[in-house]
Amino acid sequence: MNHISDIDPQIYSAILAEQKRQSQWMELIASENYQSPAVLEAQSSHFANKYSEWFPGKRYYGWQENTDIIEQLAIDRAKLLFKSDHANVQALSGAAANLCIYSALMNPWDTILWMDLSHWWHLTHWAPVTFFSKIFNFQRYKTKSDWSIDFDQIRSLAKEYKPKVILAWFSAYPRELDYAKFAEIANDVWAICFADIAHIWWFIAAWELNNPFDYGFQVMMTTTHKSLRWPRWALILSKWNVSNPLKKPEDTIENIPTRIDRAVFPGMQGGPHMNTICAIAVALQEASTNEFKAYAKQTLSNAQVLAEELKAKDYKLVTNGTDNHMVVIDFSWTGLDWRIAEEILDRIWISTSKSTIPDDPNPPFKPSWLRIWMQAMTTRWVKESDTKQIVQFIDQAIKCHSEWNEESMNLKLEKISSQVKEFCKSFPVPGIV
Repeated sequence: MNHISDIDPQIYSAILAEQKRQSQWMELIASENYQSPAVLEAQSSHFANKYSEWFPGKRYYGWQENTDIIEQLAIDRAKLLFKSDHANVQALSGAAANLCIYSALMNPWDTILWMDLSHWWHLTHWAPVTFFSKIFNFQRYKTKSDWSIDFDQIRSLAKEYKPKVILAWFSAYPRELDYAKFAEIANDVWAICFADIAHIWWFIAAWELNNPFDYGFQVMMTTTHKSLRWPRWALILSKWNVSNPLKKPEDTIENIPTRIDRAVFPGMQGGPHMNTICAIAVALQEASTNEFKAYAKQTLSNAQVLAEELKAKDYKLVTNGTDNHMVVIDFSWTGLDWRIAEEILDRIWISTSKSTIPDDPNPPFKPSWLRIWMQAMTTRWVKESDTKQIVQFIDQAIKCHSEWNEESMNLKLEKISSQVKEFCKSFPVPGIV
């Protein structure tokens, strides 16, 4: 980075500081992971200089032979990895991709059935504060008291409102979804089944969790920077909307893949970022390897150990465990402000994310639970025994909160932070020496 240090010492200093932080901190935040050196190199390539409107073989600007190669490779690799008929690799982010999907599949005032924001979902699907909430009619379903999906409510709402789209997946749900039930309800009301599975795509790619396409879904979207260890971007994958799946339709506005492509460009975006698409292609190649599959399997094992160790220390877990890489600790019954708990863990160099639970009695900025995700630390190849040590660090720090003497608490947290720092030295971040 000699060029940056010469031109802009302040930015250079900030980059070095962030590299140091990532090496020394324990990353347990849901939306963060570590890109491989190969992916970082591809994203910094000279494709950043190239403008490429439209799609491979149909560009508006000249001399697109090389951009066509990398984008077509990304498309083909995504289709193969996720068993889809079509892949759009141009969406700038998850929120942008969702906008494109809705505009492709729906008309103004159409109804979409989705999970209530207070029950695991995300702002971009679409909270009342978002622009699209003013265009479409969003009807919301919830989970039951045991945190399982209320399919009876979904079926009832679907029959009443006849939605154009039924949406599945949630940003913090620790269990596997019953995709067949979603598809069955959607088929009954002639709705399109759409899965936003940004947090678990890697398990699907590694064949560790079910693929919604196998159960009748037509569209899926994933961000690429969370568990997939890719650049910040999004993929939209889809199936041909025909009664005979063996017969590919003409590329008309009537089929879902073409409608999605046209919604991305020219509907919502201009020229894609070809350097990021280049990095996506490299990341897709990495995701097809046995090493990536071993990584996914190890992450699931670590998450199971994390859940069992926390329960052994009398922590109450939402859904009483996990089927994927996330563990959700429920503190609604304690009255503990997890904004403070998050800050305590920050002090021992552990990054976590607070969030609400279904029908949380506490306000959004003082929520009742904490999400812990194992994908980033597993990228650094922590194993089951290491995961047990991570639980020890968390438990010791949280118990410091009960210290009446602030000086004593600070001394204990300082000691734990030194231990966390030493622990992280044994697990280097890819690409950071």
